[in-house]
Amino acid sequence: MINKYVAMGLGALIALAPVAAIAQEQVAQAATDTTPAAAPAAAPAHTGSHRRHIRRKGNTAAERARASAHHMHKMRTAPAAPAEAPKS
Repeated sequence: MINKYVAMGLGALIALAPVAAIAQEQVAQAATDTTPAAAPAAAPAHTGSHRRHIRRKGNTAAERARASAHHMHKMRTAPAAPAEAPKS
């Protein structure tokens, strides 16, 4: 049984080796084709204030708590599943 898995693994390795080589060539070609005009602009060093982060974190926590409470309420008030008819 282990031999079968080893054989399947080796077969997959042999079958997929050309695919990996092609992908590696494409990555290398893309790296050499990059020019300064085509490169994306660098992100700014400062993206937001600490105050904004804390406000958003609080709002996110409130939304998560609201959604959790809503889910628990729906689970509590959900009707029971109908019982299956006895088999004769």
